[in-house]
Amino acid sequence: MRKQRKPYVVTVRGKLCYRLQWRENGKLRNRYLPLPGTEDSPEFDTAYWAIRGGTAPVLKEVPRTSWAALVASYRATRRYRALAQGTRRKYDPVIEDLLAKNGDKDVRKVTRAQVRAIHEKYQDRPRKADLNVQVLRILLNYARKELDWIKDNPADGIKLFGAQKGWEPWPTWLQTAWLKACTDEPVALTAFHLGTGTGQRPGDLAGMMWEHFDGEYMAVQQDKTNERLWVFCPPALRRYLATLPRSGRYILAKNLTEPLGYDAVEKAFRRVRDTLGDRARPYVMHGWRFTAAVALAEAGCSDAEIQAVTGHKTLEMVQKYRSRANRKKLSKQAQEKRK
Repeated sequence: MRKQRKPYVVTVRGKLCYRLQWRENGKLRNRYLPLPGTEDSPEFDTAYWAIRGGTAPVLKEVPRTSWAALVASYRATRRYRALAQGTRRKYDPVIEDLLAKNGDKDVRKVTRAQVRAIHEKYQDRPRKADLNVQVLRILLNYARKELDWIKDNPADGIKLFGAQKGWEPWPTWLQTAWLKACTDEPVALTAFHLGTGTGQRPGDLAGMMWEHFDGEYMAVQQDKTNERLWVFCPPALRRYLATLPRSGRYILAKNLTEPLGYDAVEKAFRRVRDTLGDRARPYVMHGWRFTAAVALAEAGCSDAEIQAVTGHKTLEMVQKYRSRANRKKLSKQAQEKRK
């Protein structure tokens, strides 16, 4: 028979917590306080009864202008609710991490140095570093403009790493080396084939299901545009998919019903890239999309044809791909004239 838990003890993301509940402006609020050890351990009992008795240091008064209050207010706005699901999936892990570490701290006390320290902490992963600052900037702008909690935004003016040089089409030598290096990394190999074959963003690859593939077309759901495209798959991708065992509903499957997340795919990608040395280090997964688009442009596809594959809303990026392909072709024509 299962032992009955003490009152207010719940499991949150696999961790035992004490649930505090109160009403604020007519709404029920929850706060989860982590508890140490197992339910029958002395340290668990000590922490539990300290919270029940109101003597635990963690019960210090939470300021009205806390990060938890800021996030709750921001998430209730139409602006947040209107975000695309893909954007929310990027923002929410950053917000949840912020809440876990600073939920009860005062937003008004955050400094520019602290924001810069967060940015520098992830400098070896520029994309993550920039995303942390961007989300902080959004939240702090909301605190300044809508809640009047602060006069200045300490995240403003911090220079981001920006688009990385790796956002380049992959050269032939790297594509060949990648196929050889993925012997023990099927996730990285499958993601490569899907990315270069369909020309979609890395974040969209994980959502591709077997039922979306009819043997010729892949029905792609784009997180950024929230639209579904029917993308014809080139022969190389169709041949590769025909060799894959179907281990779940998703092509990049975590289990029978769930897909691998972006982070799991990105970790597999980095493991393979690390084996290829410094020469491969500048290239990233987003380059697969660029690779596909440039290949289409070099094959003589029109802007509209490229756009039908990549799903870009505007022609600006499509023209960038075409410009890259045209320069290569013009270079050959120019040099051949020297003969």
